[in-house]
Amino acid sequence: MSLPHSKPSIVFLDRATIPTQITLPKPSFEHNWQEYDFTSPQLVENRLADAEIVITNKVVLDRNTLQKLPQLKLIAVSATGFNNVDIQYCQEHGIAVTNVQGYATQSVPEHVIAMLFSLRRNLVGYHQDIKKGEWQRNKQFCFFTHPIGDVAGSTLGIIGSGALGKATAALAKSIGINVVFAERKGITECREGYLPFDLVLQLSDAITLHCPLSAETHHLIGEPELKKMKSDAILINTGRGGLVDEAALITALKSGYIAAAGVDVFTQEPADESNPLLSNMDMPNLLLTPHVAWGSDSSIQDLANILMDNIDAFVEGREQNRVV
Repeated sequence: MSLPHSKPSIVFLDRATIPTQITLPKPSFEHNWQEYDFTSPQLVENRLADAEIVITNKVVLDRNTLQKLPQLKLIAVSATGFNNVDIQYCQEHGIAVTNVQGYATQSVPEHVIAMLFSLRRNLVGYHQDIKKGEWQRNKQFCFFTHPIGDVAGSTLGIIGSGALGKATAALAKSIGINVVFAERKGITECREGYLPFDLVLQLSDAITLHCPLSAETHHLIGEPELKKMKSDAILINTGRGGLVDEAALITALKSGYIAAAGVDVFTQEPADESNPLLSNMDMPNLLLTPHVAWGSDSSIQDLANILMDNIDAFVEGREQNRVV
């Protein structure tokens, strides 16, 4: 791909989304590099005024913004999701878009299984008991206030059969968990190896979500779905926050529709106290993490390497991880 300048300008709008302990390689060709820890919407146009290549993780590049940046040739998204970029505008105006795939197939499954073990064995509840002095007051060498279940032999229902769903299935099977994949919601004729969506909800001891967020999957899990699950089931969401109706999830936990939930992603991030999950953090059957399931050091290093490979490939005229 030939660029107008021999040393194209590259701007990373939100460099702080990659931790400082991670080595960020630089593209192999001569270039001018500018990076910012964060970029507010008001500063995007000014910071990209001369950029031919932009790197963004979560900074929004919508039609209104892109119309003011005619020199832009490549948007390199430093994540898998690219819903912060107006893909249709990019298609219409010849702006290439790349994303990063396959970097978290170790990290996300381990996070899912870690949450599953923690919630099934009620580690949060027991930690809180000790913090409150309940065990100390009871004066017994052990203190059973919450049920403790085994993970081996249970059934894990997986919604989403991409790379992360399959990697989670492989890890789960390796520790004795039975795995079933759910067909898309509302589909009556299942593909080979899949079970109907509602049946997976009913059969599974735990459900884990690994599907993209779209108009079709928004609130994929709401009150009706939660009521179909086992009363001792666990819901784990490391996919996208909007896949789950968060208010309905809190109601389900309080009403006993399901036993527990582990959540790594939220409708709005960072989440604030208006989110019902955050205002109920004292619940022993609710485990929250701040969108870090993907973020082991090794996974983030892989992401950084792939990100720069994508930029090199574009400049060399090769299509790699292209969205458009």
